[in-house]
Amino acid sequence: MTTPPALLLVGHGTRDDDGAEAFRSFVGELGKRNPEIPVSGGFIELSPPPLADSVSELVDSGVSNFAAVPLMLVSAGHAKGDIPAALAREKERHPGISYTYGRPLGPHPSLLSVLERRLDEALGGDGESPRTPEDLADVTVLLVGRGSTDPDANAEVHKAARLLWEGRGYAGVETAFVSLAAPDVPSGLERCRKLGARRIVVLPYFLFTGILPERVKQQAEGWSAANPDTEVINADVIGATDELADLVLERYREAVKGDLRMNCDSCVYRIAMPGFEDKVGAPQQPHYHPDDDDSHHHHGGHGHGHGHGHGHGHAHSH
Repeated sequence: MTTPPALLLVGHGTRDDDGAEAFRSFVGELGKRNPEIPVSGGFIELSPPPLADSVSELVDSGVSNFAAVPLMLVSAGHAKGDIPAALAREKERHPGISYTYGRPLGPHPSLLSVLERRLDEALGGDGESPRTPEDLADVTVLLVGRGSTDPDANAEVHKAARLLWEGRGYAGVETAFVSLAAPDVPSGLERCRKLGARRIVVLPYFLFTGILPERVKQQAEGWSAANPDTEVINADVIGATDELADLVLERYREAVKGDLRMNCDSCVYRIAMPGFEDKVGAPQQPHYHPDDDDSHHHHGGHGHGHGHGHGHGHAHSH
């Protein structure tokens, strides 16, 4: 039986030992869960093992083909530039290897479910029993991303915030960043307060602990001390959940097959999103309004027909 392509997880790296260990531990667990796939992982900077060592380890064990998956929530400079450059360097260093490159993880419905669980835990719940929208009507969420000089990456955090808001009943989900982009955490909290928030949950949009998630917490605590009239609760990071492990495998399989879909993870015709469950698999009607002068205003005459092989008749022109 042919060995499937190896899975190479690529992390950014952190000066925080616990954060780096969380990544290494996750890579180890993923290998145990999927013994049929050679699994390795490395960082592009700051933490051991460096990516070059992880690739060498795979090559030394006989691997010549692998799929690299960035263990990152958004596609910023690292996922778009640094990792592809590092992989190209490894190909020069190890002639004969071949690889495919997967896409970043978020915003995926399974990770949104984990964020929802972290919010529930922060509010004193068990993370298992869903709260009703009435329970959450006074809760404003501040989703805090890493922050980037790439506006597309920052926009992806806003997309995650919007998807988290839809159908769940929070008073609102605002966005802030801990570095490189505005608003920062205190400004984000101030915005929530000005919008009338009395109870704010600060939710770090990070996979594992590290310097930046800890900074988010410290800044939130600092603002809270100066604004005692507003309740501020800090939620936990996503963490090494089963959902994260399953999603990494999904990204791996996409990369192996060359099936790199665009933004269909959060497509209401494909995934049951809260409040939109009835749309899954629904046939798409032409965008026709009776008061249109042109009765053929049907987006090319074929409706919203989105077929990307998921059986719901709904095709973004990828």
